[in-house]
Amino acid sequence: IIILCLWITSNFYWAEKHSGGIIRTDGNGYYAYLPAVFIYNDLNFRFFDEITSQEHHPNLAFDYRELYDNTPINKFYVGTSLVMLPFFLIAHCVSLLSDYPADGYSYFYMILISIAALFYLGLGLFFLRKILLGMLGSDERVVSFILILIVFGTNLFYYVVGEPSMSHVYSFAFITWFLWLGIKYFEQPRWNRVFVLAAIYAVIILIRPVNGLAILLLPFLAENPKKFVNGIRDYFRKYQWLLSSLLAFLGIIMIQLVIYKIQTGNFLIYSYCEEGFNFLSPHVFDFLFSYKKGLFVYTPVFLISLAGAYFLYKENRMRLLYLAGFLAILVYVFSSWWQWYYGGSFSQRVMIEYYAIPAILTGYFLFNVKSLLIKRIYIGIMAILLLVNIIQSEQYRVAHIHWSDMNKEKYWKVFLRADKLIKRENPLNQE
Repeated sequence: IIILCLWITSNFYWAEKHSGGIIRTDGNGYYAYLPAVFIYNDLNFRFFDEITSQEHHPNLAFDYRELYDNTPINKFYVGTSLVMLPFFLIAHCVSLLSDYPADGYSYFYMILISIAALFYLGLGLFFLRKILLGMLGSDERVVSFILILIVFGTNLFYYVVGEPSMSHVYSFAFITWFLWLGIKYFEQPRWNRVFVLAAIYAVIILIRPVNGLAILLLPFLAENPKKFVNGIRDYFRKYQWLLSSLLAFLGIIMIQLVIYKIQTGNFLIYSYCEEGFNFLSPHVFDFLFSYKKGLFVYTPVFLISLAGAYFLYKENRMRLLYLAGFLAILVYVFSSWWQWYYGGSFSQRVMIEYYAIPAILTGYFLFNVKSLLIKRIYIGIMAILLLVNIIQSEQYRVAHIHWSDMNKEKYWKVFLRADKLIKRENPLNQE
């Protein structure tokens, strides 16, 4: 999977004339902490104007800054930059030794961010494979099919290849890691597992704070109420566990708070200013079914995976109840964001981080269905939907599926129209 994604992204985006599109839109803000700290020593991001004025940086015009008490700040959080850091440092060293400017935005920085997305995709798949084998069975063929499906049958593929500076593949990796380690903890509580869980959870929050909701999956990970209660009781009874995990969590969270203190003089601020949630008016139906961005319309693999809920119900009703409750809360919260379609995006990108869930449900179906005919039909449907996603990903890349302005008429006008891909537009043109 990683080799194929590497081949695709290197062909489309690693040519020097196209590499500038690797960091763009919101990804510009997620990444900006790295040049701000290590190159410009400017956490108020005044270098933004200098960088965007240069002709060789045409795709960095998206202004990620907000004003807090007349002080420029980055409205995005530092977590994505934090996990990109090793790749940025490699790019910076290579740039210093080359003829490319060491400005944080020249060729090697772009390529290493692309490689970072591939690395974290691999990390997420590594732990997803462990989850599937541990929960469901040892059939590597089925597990391999599910991994291929989750990457190439969903918008995860596009955000690894097309927009690797966005936060979603990094959240996918750390949330999947969190889920696997949570399962292991409830199987056998240990100090080191608690410590690493706390650190991973802190990184999850630093990447996108709303993904702190992932902690609500703990009852599902515990398999049954008894294991959950025992695991939580062990945690609070052993003060060394509690103290060390809190130190790990707060030590990482403090990175963002210290940055805010340096920027504004305050440890706690709300960087999104006037943007926020409207919990009294969620767009649940639009979030799931609209032609504009509906999850089940543009990522139907997620919808078909829900068939596995039947077998989860038969095996463990409480576990299904926990999972259903979590998904209901997740969709409610995400669809309550003031811009429920999340701007320029392919499908509902905010769900990418939780694709371990449709993977698990797909596994429950394939490992438990008795009829070979039904299993083949299910796999056939999923394979077709995978191909549909590949075509639609390419349609989105060349802007035949619009980044924001889609409706029923436009959707069916371009649906699977391969001729729409023959005349390729500028892959970075989303107008």
